[in-house]
Amino acid sequence: MRVAYRTVAPLTATLGLAAAAWVVTLRQMHGMDMGVATPLGSFAFFVALWAVMMAAMMLPGLVPAVVRRARTSGAVRAVVPFVASYLVVWTLVGALLYALYRPHGTTTAGLVVIAAGLYELTRLKRHCRRCCRVRTRSGFEFGLYCVGSSIGLMVMLVALGVMSVTWMLVIAALVFAQKLLPAKGAIDVPLAVAIVALGILIIAAPGSVPGLMPPM
Repeated sequence: MRVAYRTVAPLTATLGLAAAAWVVTLRQMHGMDMGVATPLGSFAFFVALWAVMMAAMMLPGLVPAVVRRARTSGAVRAVVPFVASYLVVWTLVGALLYALYRPHGTTTAGLVVIAAGLYELTRLKRHCRRCCRVRTRSGFEFGLYCVGSSIGLMVMLVALGVMSVTWMLVIAALVFAQKLLPAKGAIDVPLAVAIVALGILIIAAPGSVPGLMPPM
C-alpha cells in the first residue's frame, strides 16, 4: 500500500500540475501569436509565462523520473523539490532566451530550424538524452541534461512562434516521445532530416508551411 501511494501520488500530482499549466498557458497565449515576429512583452511577463509553458510541455515526460525519485527516496515530499528545481532550470533558459530573442523573419526562422535539426545528430544531444532518461540524483542536474537534450527543439519553438499553440503542441509531442523512447538511429536520423527539410522549406516557400505565420 505504501509503495503504491509513493507511485500514484506523485504521478497524479505531476500530471495534474501539467494539465493546469496547459489551461493557464492556453488562456494567456490567446491572441498573442504573431508568428516569427511575435514580441515577448516585459521580462517578468515572459519568464512567468515561459515557466508555465515548461510545466505544461515537460512535466508529462518527467513522470518516469518522478516515479523513480519517489521510490528511491522513500518519501513523496522529496518529489516537490525535485520537480521545482527541474522547472527552475527551464525558467533560467527562458530568461536567457528573452535576452537573445528579437522579432525576425522567415529566413532567420528557417536557419534556426536547420540548426535545430543538425543538433539532433550531435554527440552532445545523444549524451544528454541518455542521461535525461536515467539521471535522478537531483532535479537541477536532471534539468540540465534535459535542457541539453531538448534545447534544439525549444529554440525551434521560439523561432517559429513562441506564442503559437500549434507549434507548442508539436514540440511538446516530440519532447515527450524522446523522453519515453530510447535513442535509435532508425527514428532519430529521419526526424533530424525532416527538421532540416522543414527549415529549408521555410526559407524557400514559407507560405506553404502549415502553422507558420510570416511577419506582417
